[in-house]
Amino acid sequence: MRHILRRILFYACAVWVAITLDFFIPRLAPGDPVAALVGKMSIKGYVTPAMQQTLAAEFGLNTRDSLVVQYFKYLNNILHGNMGNSIQYFPTPVSQIIEQDIGWSIMLGAVAVLISFALGCLFGIITAWKRGSVLDTVLSPAMNFLSAIPYFWLALLSLFIFAYLLNWFPLTGGAYDELNFSPGWSLDYIGSVIQYAFLPALTLVISSLAGWMLTMRNSMITTLSEDYVLMARAKGLSEGRVMFRYAARNAILPNITGFAIAIGTIVGGQLLTEMVFSYPGIGYALFQAVGEQDYAMVQGVFLIITLAVLGANFLADLLYAFLDPRVRVE
Repeated sequence: MRHILRRILFYACAVWVAITLDFFIPRLAPGDPVAALVGKMSIKGYVTPAMQQTLAAEFGLNTRDSLVVQYFKYLNNILHGNMGNSIQYFPTPVSQIIEQDIGWSIMLGAVAVLISFALGCLFGIITAWKRGSVLDTVLSPAMNFLSAIPYFWLALLSLFIFAYLLNWFPLTGGAYDELNFSPGWSLDYIGSVIQYAFLPALTLVISSLAGWMLTMRNSMITTLSEDYVLMARAKGLSEGRVMFRYAARNAILPNITGFAIAIGTIVGGQLLTEMVFSYPGIGYALFQAVGEQDYAMVQGVFLIITLAVLGANFLADLLYAFLDPRVRVE
């Protein structure tokens, strides 16, 4: 219980620090987002200083208030769930934009991370258990080769082969065929979503599979030499029980941390994926917000990503305590 309370206190402080950085970093960046908005609307000559000050106050950028006052106003808005209005999509609230985009990122990222983590750990366990075999000799170098391929090149190559040359998947168009289907639970709509998401998910799985497998294999080989594994074998336990219950349970601990971080970053979207495949998501929305100096949007997305990563790491700490009793004792 003391371990959990200490972790809760730590993550509470981390959330406060992240929110503080979330407020100050965009404001230290050069440029005036309100002036950019006015110029974009082509009404600069008709905006009075009073109107421009009103726009600044609307976006939480009222220069008449000190940074300290703005900071506490920002904290108050966050506590009430108000992330402000987007500059680039004015006057749409940031929360509404995030709600529209985050679902696509979570769906794509979660499927890819879960599949790659499960397959990577399984392959790592098997190749370590059968190290020196034909499977280990072929699979380990192949995974090393895949891990060296830049993701964007792999994504472009798969798009060129399967979408352009073979025409098996759509080349562009977002998350589903918007011309022929409307969102719903119909089989046609679900099939369209799967068709548009298959290539992005496949490239994400292939690019991350090698890391999970190689980490698990190396950790598994070290664990197999431990005394408790040798004792389990000496007791005559089945190979499957020794491999999974004794060796893999402890060898998977390093991957748990990486898995928690990967789960947390899912909320932030996969920027390169969404750009290459024209896939809508929170990552591409963040990229656009930075280019447009949309403070409210940048702050909102960064806050969601931070909370997701910290929450995933907190769950990983709890899982660590369950898998490794030494953590509870310490």
